[in-house]
Amino acid sequence: MKTFHRTLIGMLALLLALLPVAALAEAAEPIEAGIREIQKYGNLVLTISGTTLMEQGYEYGDIATVTVAGQTFDMPVVSNYSDVDNGNMLLRIIATGDPDEDAVIVAINMGDLATTLGIATKTTLEEDPGFRWDYNEGYDETLAVSIAMGEKGGYADEYMIHQLTRSEVREDYPDLTDEQYANFRNVATTGMGACALYRSSSPVNPMINRNHEADAAVNAAGIRTVMNLADNEETMKGYEGYNESYYSDLDVIALNLGVDFAADEFRAGLAEGFRFLASHEAPYLVHCTEGKDRAGFTAAVLECLMGASAEEVEADYMVTYFNYYGVEPGTEQYDAIVRSNIAKSLATAFDVESIYDADLAAEADAYLLEIGMTREEIDALKANLGADIQ
Repeated sequence: MKTFHRTLIGMLALLLALLPVAALAEAAEPIEAGIREIQKYGNLVLTISGTTLMEQGYEYGDIATVTVAGQTFDMPVVSNYSDVDNGNMLLRIIATGDPDEDAVIVAINMGDLATTLGIATKTTLEEDPGFRWDYNEGYDETLAVSIAMGEKGGYADEYMIHQLTRSEVREDYPDLTDEQYANFRNVATTGMGACALYRSSSPVNPMINRNHEADAAVNAAGIRTVMNLADNEETMKGYEGYNESYYSDLDVIALNLGVDFAADEFRAGLAEGFRFLASHEAPYLVHCTEGKDRAGFTAAVLECLMGASAEEVEADYMVTYFNYYGVEPGTEQYDAIVRSNIAKSLATAFDVESIYDADLAAEADAYLLEIGMTREEIDALKANLGADIQ
């Protein structure tokens, strides 16, 4: 009998050794971590590394069950924010092995998790980096986050659709012009005046290595007025090479906005930026860092206001995904990005079921009134956007 028991124990040990790490992760105890940092847009950087979490069997495409501040959520395990639809929660793993980069981040794509959870309040500052987070009453740096395996591979199909790869090396885009590489273009949808409005990646922030191409394009287009959605004035003027740029001589409003389009701060900032355009001369430039999300939403609202169809808005928005990622119309990935990004963002902002069945001009007009603009300001903005510049 003892021999049998020893044999049975040995067989069980062998079976456990042969089980894949992924299977062990499903049955493992929850992993506990703290919050190391609250990032600018409300993302929570945890005290556990991405490499460590992957060693526990977590993979991109899994669904994790995350508990924070007494609230529990199912979150896809992903490599980047754009791997989920706008407004959705995510558990981002960065597993590089580099202590400065390796991280686990709990976030909302195009949202503010710290504010949504009610754990901290952000104060906007004039000095760099432009913000400060303070924990709300009842919370502090000891706040714990628990991670458990929810469903192994439960998000695998959606994850594959969302995969996008971008390079910051100019030579990797031999078929693009410098303007395309910088994601710079004229917004020429229905109702827009000739060469009145442009959108772009940042002409001054070197983070994605497109600022010099963008600045040259801004110069060539004769831009006069800029709506910078990403920076405050101090950060903007602190970028290396700023004083030598064409951009530095323009009329610029630096709004320092987050990526939660429904936030009161974003809506108020958007209204402030539109008032600035209405009271300054075209041609206009709207940009954030990549010219993709904040600039994409802002341009789309203006396109709708001026009479563009949903199809025109969609097509202009998706040019960015071709410029950066080579995403072509008619592909499954193209359609998934439209559904999960601009179509969803505008429908939420305008409070409509679908942008394809709505009177977008009327909805955009009502939206601008809702965020604080006056009728006179809206009319002035429309008059400026509708005028032919060249």
